[in-house]
Amino acid sequence: MWLKLRTWLAEVDGLLRGESTAPELLAKTGDVSVSVRRTLGAIILLCMIYGLCMGSYSLLKATPPELAGGADRCWQLVASMVKTPLVFLLTLLVTFPSLYVLNALIGSRLRADGLCRLLTAAVAVNAAVLASLGPIVAFFSVSTNSHPFVVVMNVAMFSIAGFLGLAFLLQTLHRLTVLVESRVARDLPAKRVEASQSHFGPETAGQSPDDSPSDAASAALLEKKSLDSSPLEMPAGQSLAQRTRLIFRCWVVLFALVGAQMGWVMRPFIGSPDLPFTWFRERQSNFFTAVLHALGKLLFGE
Repeated sequence: MWLKLRTWLAEVDGLLRGESTAPELLAKTGDVSVSVRRTLGAIILLCMIYGLCMGSYSLLKATPPELAGGADRCWQLVASMVKTPLVFLLTLLVTFPSLYVLNALIGSRLRADGLCRLLTAAVAVNAAVLASLGPIVAFFSVSTNSHPFVVVMNVAMFSIAGFLGLAFLLQTLHRLTVLVESRVARDLPAKRVEASQSHFGPETAGQSPDDSPSDAASAALLEKKSLDSSPLEMPAGQSLAQRTRLIFRCWVVLFALVGAQMGWVMRPFIGSPDLPFTWFRERQSNFFTAVLHALGKLLFGE
């Protein structure tokens, strides 16, 4: 079991360090080289760690006499550990078809299995950032009695982790998309030489401007910068096309909305000291109204 956990975490470590999405590796394989099974295992483990930290708020808070007893508080801890991975996995399942269609629209050659690997890798980065913020959440959860503050703090942590995870997804998908353009650009001079030889003979064709020393040095410098870039940095000399940015901004908004609503449907994750434990709350209002309500109580009181 310990060996399995190490392989799961090693998979995530390769993603965080950019080893699994290095431009030279993507160019060689044309895909993100991660195991979906191991990555999903790491997502579940990391989300359970954050769920443990998030649910710790319910353990040490004073409750009304009618709710006295530690059983409900312990069940809230278990529920937080179980439901946090489910939020990510179900959001992944719901948003996968839309990403597949948008991916095809922007010209990527990723197939469904490759896109599945990419999306699970992005969620793994999201979960890793979230788990790394868990100790901070646990510290504030046991040191404050303000339920609205803990709610707003957890929303902020999910937002930070989600932003970094989606940035990883966007940059990696862009790197994969431009591979085709890079290959075409590399093949173009050779085709020009062949065309020139056919028209003017081999002596004239050898004087291509693409062979100048300055161009070769610039290409080598760009290649070196690309190899040194982190998984969240755009490769040197590349930028997202306006159409690609627009499409992915739309998808990122959809992903965030689905994730937020999924979390709202599966609440509670923190557990209010004034309410008895339940696995799911009654469906009412929505995620954004609840966050604004908690923020209003935090800033202005009851």
